[in-house]
Amino acid sequence: MKFTLSWLKDHLETEANLAEICERLTMIGLEVEAVDDRAVFEPFRIARVLSAVQHPDADRLRLLSVDAGPDVNDGKPLQIVCGAPNAREGLVGVLALPGTYVPGIDTTLAVGKIRGVKSFGMMCSERELELSEEHDGIIDLPADAPVGTRYADYADLIDPVIEINLTPNHPDATGVSGIARDLAASGLGRLKTPEVSRIEGAGDVGVALDVTSATCLGFALRRISGVSNGASPEWLQKRLKAIGLRPINALVDVTNYVTFDRGRPLHVFDAAKVAGALRVRDAVEGETILALDQREYTLAAGTCVIADDNGVKSIAGIMGGEHSGCDETTTEVLIESALWEPLDIARTGRSLGIITDARYRFERGVDPAFMEPGLDLATQMILDLCGGTASKRVVEGVRPFEPKEIVLPVSEFERLTGLAIDPAEQERILSVLGFSPQRQGEALACTVPSWRPDADGKADLVEEVMRLHGVDEIAPAPLPSHASVNARILTTAQIRDRAARRALAARGMVECVSYSFVSESEAKAFGGGDAALKLANPISADLSDMRPSLLPGLIAAARRNTARGYGDTALFEVAGVYLSDTPEGQKRVAGGIRRGTAGMEGPGRFWSGNAAAVSVFDAKADAFAVLEAVGFPAEKLMIEAPASDWYHPGRSGRIKLGPKVVIAEFGEFHPRVLKTLDVSGPLCGFEVFLDRVPEPKKKPTRTKPVLTLSPFQPVRRDFAFVVDEAVEAGRIVKAAEGADKALVREVRVFDVFAGSALGEAKKSVAIEVTLAPSERTLTEDELEAVSAKIVAGVQKATGATLRG
Repeated sequence: MKFTLSWLKDHLETEANLAEICERLTMIGLEVEAVDDRAVFEPFRIARVLSAVQHPDADRLRLLSVDAGPDVNDGKPLQIVCGAPNAREGLVGVLALPGTYVPGIDTTLAVGKIRGVKSFGMMCSERELELSEEHDGIIDLPADAPVGTRYADYADLIDPVIEINLTPNHPDATGVSGIARDLAASGLGRLKTPEVSRIEGAGDVGVALDVTSATCLGFALRRISGVSNGASPEWLQKRLKAIGLRPINALVDVTNYVTFDRGRPLHVFDAAKVAGALRVRDAVEGETILALDQREYTLAAGTCVIADDNGVKSIAGIMGGEHSGCDETTTEVLIESALWEPLDIARTGRSLGIITDARYRFERGVDPAFMEPGLDLATQMILDLCGGTASKRVVEGVRPFEPKEIVLPVSEFERLTGLAIDPAEQERILSVLGFSPQRQGEALACTVPSWRPDADGKADLVEEVMRLHGVDEIAPAPLPSHASVNARILTTAQIRDRAARRALAARGMVECVSYSFVSESEAKAFGGGDAALKLANPISADLSDMRPSLLPGLIAAARRNTARGYGDTALFEVAGVYLSDTPEGQKRVAGGIRRGTAGMEGPGRFWSGNAAAVSVFDAKADAFAVLEAVGFPAEKLMIEAPASDWYHPGRSGRIKLGPKVVIAEFGEFHPRVLKTLDVSGPLCGFEVFLDRVPEPKKKPTRTKPVLTLSPFQPVRRDFAFVVDEAVEAGRIVKAAEGADKALVREVRVFDVFAGSALGEAKKSVAIEVTLAPSERTLTEDELEAVSAKIVAGVQKATGATLRG
């Protein structure tokens, strides 16, 4: 949002200088992004051409003798070489001396030699001073212009331009009057925005109006007949140029001026170019419009437009059409002042890729109560500048504005901010802002003004008072200390996330941050694809569904790495997955994949032999590492096969806590899934469902248990069992561990063998059992008794037979 200092002072009576105004703007939340103090115009002087003769070596150049005043060159004339066709004796123009920066040509002048003749400056055109696009000749001033004085003073160019950054919750500050209101409320001056006089007009509009679109919240229309449209006055052109707008003609310039002055966008139609009735309706799919930016837009069904019998004339709230625009031939004009649904305007502008000053304001929320006064303000300006007579207004589709009432206890401010502000000052600030506070005991009853749709509750009023009283008045205070040094700050979920990341990074895996969206085919391949989890506005067709698993994104990342020559990758991610569209359906998961030879020992080829390809056991080890890191010992867990359908049925498993709760899955991937994701090669992965891991029990003390070491020699015995091929080795290990918990310290599988000698569909699993007596050395009979318990336990659990 840009405006000039003089423009601001049309609405604000203040003695503050530019620096004070800019500092206050930033302090009240209207952050100043840039200030152009117009110092670039200061060096230019008014000068008179004393003589103009032909250049001896150039037909199109002239040698000028220029009087720049008594302060330049001791009052002696300067020699200037000039090629302007209007350069002549007696012309009064604008001179740039050597050392002056000329913005229009982005050059700092020096004494130059043009066709062998020295030139001690330059007579400037309007384009060279960036005052307009006029470049047919140098600036031609009235003969009585004061020679030797600064041109900026004469032309009133020293008017600083301020640019502020607006947050979306301040639609009132999209007009200079709203900015002035905030400054006045902060105590920097007095608000003096003039009231708008109501203009009734006479006669009919002459155009039927039909409003059917739900996007339109109100539409006001008026005709002005007999206008003489031409260039707008110099003061208006200067203001528009200063903020970066190109003056077009008086009718259009008035609408642009009101847009920035009051934050009220308007539009004008050439009445002669409107056929039949004006209809505010929703567009039909495929309708087109040639807009004022000379581009043709194809409209989607439901886009709100203003149309006549010949088609679309304007995209509602965003941009008008070229075929109904006003030009120098316009004598009958229709002025539109409407109100639009902000979300619809934002949606349309985004889909069409159009950014305009009107859209910028309508999508934030324009003052509904200023719709008709805005029409009257523009009407009066057009009557003053272009003449003509105004008709009566036509107003359709207006939804009545119902102001909100907020009761603010005066103590609420100190409670929320820590600042004690006098209730009278609170009342003053809210009054200037337009909240009309009324005393009700120890509270202020406030009516939210129509230009503040963002104010919804007590906290919003406290915020207004705080920002205008001064956020810098809040003294810094330290945060309260915790009850104890060792008090926990992070939540269990945060601790687990960090622990899982550290554990996986320590295992040589690289963290990956992937999209939360996947394609429909990928979602279905991993148990998703629910219609409720489809995106309404996906950024691409390949990112249409919320992910049901971390694995599709990780596998896709591995595929992209492989395509670029990095086939051995180990990636992990700790993030959310989405099983339904409810809050309970969002789960926290730690997942990872390994491809190629990216195992714990490192990928690639070695002198001692190639690294082995990754397998289900690498994924299993990664899953257990995460569970150990988040504080859940592996010995309490069960493993069963297979895992979910996207894993290989014979090379996968799931880790369970009890018979029902699955807390992790791991394995190699199903060939069907690899084909769907267009990936090949050795690939395994895992997911640990962190939300399902139970909270650790709170212990009364953090003291570690007493270390107990046995003074007796441990005994190791080997057992080989013949079992069915479907029996997991883990079941044998569990059964052996449970045979005698006092003596059995460790059970390890050290050999698996399958062959025809064992029988069809049989295998041999050999385990090593470590026995650790704590009271005495075991006798042979005691060892035999323990061995018998181990054999009996395994036989009962798995149906095994001891291999002879």
